Amino acid sequence: MNPTRTAAAPIAPPRASCRWIGFGRSTQLDPRAAGAEAAGAALEQSDGKLLIVFAAETYERQQLLAGIEDAAPGIPMIGCTTAGEIAADGPGDASVVVMALGGPGLSVATASAADVTDRLRDASADVASCFAAVEDHPHKVLLLLSDGLSGDQQEVVRGAYRVVGAGVPLVGGCAGDGLKMEATYQFHNGHVLTNAIVGAAIASDGPIGIGMRHGWRHVGEPMLVTRSENSRVYTLDDEPALDVYLSRLGAPAEAREDPAAFTHFAITHPLGLIRRSGEEVRFIGGANFADRSLGCIAEVPQGGLAWFMEGDADSVLAATDEACAEALENLGGQPPLAFVAFDCIARRGVLGDMGLAVEVERIARHARGAPVAGFYTYGEIARTHGVRGFHNQTLVVLAFG
Repeated sequence: MNPTRTAAAPIAPPRASCRWIGFGRSTQLDPRAAGAEAAGAALEQSDGKLLIVFAAETYERQQLLAGIEDAAPGIPMIGCTTAGEIAADGPGDASVVVMALGGPGLSVATASAADVTDRLRDASADVASCFAAVEDHPHKVLLLLSDGLSGDQQEVVRGAYRVVGAGVPLVGGCAGDGLKMEATYQFHNGHVLTNAIVGAAIASDGPIGIGMRHGWRHVGEPMLVTRSENSRVYTLDDEPALDVYLSRLGAPAEAREDPAAFTHFAITHPLGLIRRSGEEVRFIGGANFADRSLGCIAEVPQGGLAWFMEGDADSVLAATDEACAEALENLGGQPPLAFVAFDCIARRGVLGDMGLAVEVERIARHARGAPVAGFYTYGEIARTHGVRGFHNQTLVVLAFG
């Protein structure tokens, strides 16, 4: 993708509470210089409360955070590495974007938990406990950034929900590593973590809106998940899951025997699950050609109904508009101060590089000149009702009003 220039977003309209949100981006190669440039552009005023950082995995991470600290000393910070970065001036995959939140109308607390494999639920609950430290503003959200390679990410949602309950929405995404699928990194207050969850409890006297859509369509009739264990699906309608998948979708010959070709095909053919709270999408990350099972990124419950899905550029871009519109609607008529976008990297398989540029342009148009920051994820978090809220191949938009 084409490199983008460092830019500070226009100052949002004044509010009685003097809340503000600023943005900066850098494509400098030197990590310390890039961090300082992006953070300096984002920090519009002196009373910053939180920095949110999304950075290409190619940067030397500790130097990058040192540069951010140079420009914004002492300001709480969370962030992660990405599979690509999002800003109003376009997508990128070799940049760092920084969003700064501040003003007396905001209260923020941050936390992190490391070594989370095999204890995702408890670790997420520990992070969510930082909500006890924020002031009692009327609008709240818990922003979570996790290591999607550490296990079933629905456990992250369950753990946070156990602490904050139904009254606090959850939003966020899984860090990336440029599609290497080897190790992702999370940032908290100048520290580089891996196999971790970081979070920010945000309370505001202005509205907060969340929108999400995926843009995928059902293919054929629903199926019963007759045997599954955690995120692995063994049988659908009592037939080997891989065989059903390949047959129903008419997969090409190479996808039937080559793991890489299968993964390439699966990017644009996810699995849809019926939940009480609505439909969720699961990315099929691989196949076991010996036992004929499918491996997904998060839990697929045995006994549930599922569909195979597909999409095209038109349906995915329509979902972009719908997600942004939903986030704006939840602001109750107030213009946005900023958008934060969590967009699954698998959607790139449908849109391509040119399509991603069109998608980001649409997000920026809905933001109406307000700052836009975000990243391409390995999974998305959006829980506004019910106890579930982990998604794949979905766009989640967080709007601050």
